[in-house]
Amino acid sequence: MSAEFVVETRQRAFEPVTVGSLHLRNRVVMAPMTRSRAYDTRPTPEMATYYGQRASAGLIVTEGIQPSAIGQGYPATPGLHTDEQVVAWRRVTAAVHAAGGTIVAQLMHTGRLGHPSTTEAVGHGPLTPVGPSAVRAKGTIFTPQGSQQLVEPLELTENEIEATIGDFAAAARNAIDAGFDGVEVHGANGYLLHQFLTTNANQRTDRWGGSPENRMRLTLAVVAAVAGAIGADRTGLRISPNNGLGDTEELDYATLYPQLVRELDSLGLAYLHLVEAGDPALTPVIRSAWSGTLILNAATPDLADHPGRLDLIENGATDLVSFARLFIANPDLVARLKTGAELASPDLSKAYGGTHEGYTDYPALVG
Repeated sequence: MSAEFVVETRQRAFEPVTVGSLHLRNRVVMAPMTRSRAYDTRPTPEMATYYGQRASAGLIVTEGIQPSAIGQGYPATPGLHTDEQVVAWRRVTAAVHAAGGTIVAQLMHTGRLGHPSTTEAVGHGPLTPVGPSAVRAKGTIFTPQGSQQLVEPLELTENEIEATIGDFAAAARNAIDAGFDGVEVHGANGYLLHQFLTTNANQRTDRWGGSPENRMRLTLAVVAAVAGAIGADRTGLRISPNNGLGDTEELDYATLYPQLVRELDSLGLAYLHLVEAGDPALTPVIRSAWSGTLILNAATPDLADHPGRLDLIENGATDLVSFARLFIANPDLVARLKTGAELASPDLSKAYGGTHEGYTDYPALVG
């Protein structure tokens, strides 16, 4: 296929679009990716360079940012719950805006997927992770001491749940203070909100567990609180039905998620970000239940097939598409997709932590 044919048949992907109150230069989204380079939970100048290099994306969604100390799951991930963190994030948002880009902060509370040694390493003490129930996830997690078994979480009390909702809203306000254009709430990939949605991590018998309506309650409450804090037109949500990450089981996902989306629809959010790897057949069902803007992270496991996601915009399956790994190695991904240029593959051995190598040293096309 010639580059000219690619441009002609996928032109809509490169046209401007308005998403809530966000005016985007194109429909190509940089998906959130943990890179573990905020060594004291504050963004570094190197992170500002990294995001600034990728500002040609229509929308950048940051790596997961913890809204509270207890929300941190991995080493060297950034927060948005202290004044120092807010100040440090301003360098990042300024770099993106200087390059003409738009950036939203993804708020990610990892829930039971954490370890006391990780919070201890950044001076918060050895905090025991929390979750909907005292149910330990199977598997291990990387910590400052290397890979360790996940621990049994503490079950959140009613008051702690309400406090967590407040933490998300406060972090959203901090995001706007830090210069972000909006916020994406992380309700996917086995983290806290997703844990409440599941049928295995959530064993509660109160109003936060049991029925689908109860298990959806926290996600709806957090999204509503964030929208109330910064405006629904600057708020998005990411979901990943049935993808199994974080030892999650969702026996009723095929009915729960359409119901969740219909409930969310009345809030007037900027967008819904759907990760479809768990069951691609559910995507059109979600699409029909959602009247707002849809960003789709399509199920294309082979990196070579990822550019085909642009066709999903052309055929109306989604409004925007997101890319993750391709943005690691191709800071100018939008230009490469538009011209049909060769795409570089990332060195995933340098994806987490480390120096500028494998982070800001991937070159853009010249000329």
